[in-house]
Amino acid sequence: MLDIAKQTKELCRLYDISPARSKGQNFLINSGIYEAIIKAANLNKEDSILEVGPGLGFLTARLALKAKRVVAVELDDTLASILSLAIDSQNVTNVEIVNQDILKLNPSDYFKNNESYQVVANLPYNISSIFLRTFLSSIKPPKSLVLMLQKEVAERCLRREPDMSLLSLSLAYYGQVEIIRTVKASDFWPAPKVDSAILRFVNEKSSPNKEDLEQAKTFFRFARIGFSAKRKMLKNNLIAGLKCEASLIDQSFKTAGIDLKSRAENLSLINWLHLVAALSDFVL
Repeated sequence: MLDIAKQTKELCRLYDISPARSKGQNFLINSGIYEAIIKAANLNKEDSILEVGPGLGFLTARLALKAKRVVAVELDDTLASILSLAIDSQNVTNVEIVNQDILKLNPSDYFKNNESYQVVANLPYNISSIFLRTFLSSIKPPKSLVLMLQKEVAERCLRREPDMSLLSLSLAYYGQVEIIRTVKASDFWPAPKVDSAILRFVNEKSSPNKEDLEQAKTFFRFARIGFSAKRKMLKNNLIAGLKCEASLIDQSFKTAGIDLKSRAENLSLINWLHLVAALSDFVL
């Protein structure tokens, strides 16, 4: 059996790599966790994969065996070069290495026309929330995601009313999310300060049309304003953010059947949908 921990440390020594915490470089060294990620993705030979932060390529190699093609996006120049050499030496033809910031990548450039794709990644913790928001709201969103996240972030993704967050509301708006399993800090090198979790998300709006995109834009405009000041009542956030009369907000709450004293985190997805519909009657 491949000793991933030993090989990871040897590659880092050979190429003079010092894992950078600022880039989220904590290398996964437990082979069983890699297999759990692959299993959660439920891949077949027709699948196209976007891998984020492939690092030294241990997950990339497994994905290449299971999927039709893999687009592996790595920000670090050295790691991208090492990964390219490894792929070339193994004569793997279905992996494309992209040395770029994932948050600046346009998925439409790599997955053309009707080609759907899945995200399977050991995602750098410092970009997890913005990555989810960016890709789910894009013109070409993934049909599913299997992500390694900081455990606290993964748990926040599952929150529901009365403790909803903007992140959990966003995921509920787009589809279904679940935690597959937790992962100990000791399964990484160097070990982070916190445990992690494997999260699976199925996107129920993976083929948006123009109307869908406009509806989502409107929905999250109101939601961001609503969550802008957590300690304040939702109506006060909306009055300040929308710069409109309190009577109009009060009427919208009444139409949507929502208590005027509610805070943003108290509302369910259905509550938010009703409120946004009511607000949209008078706010463009």
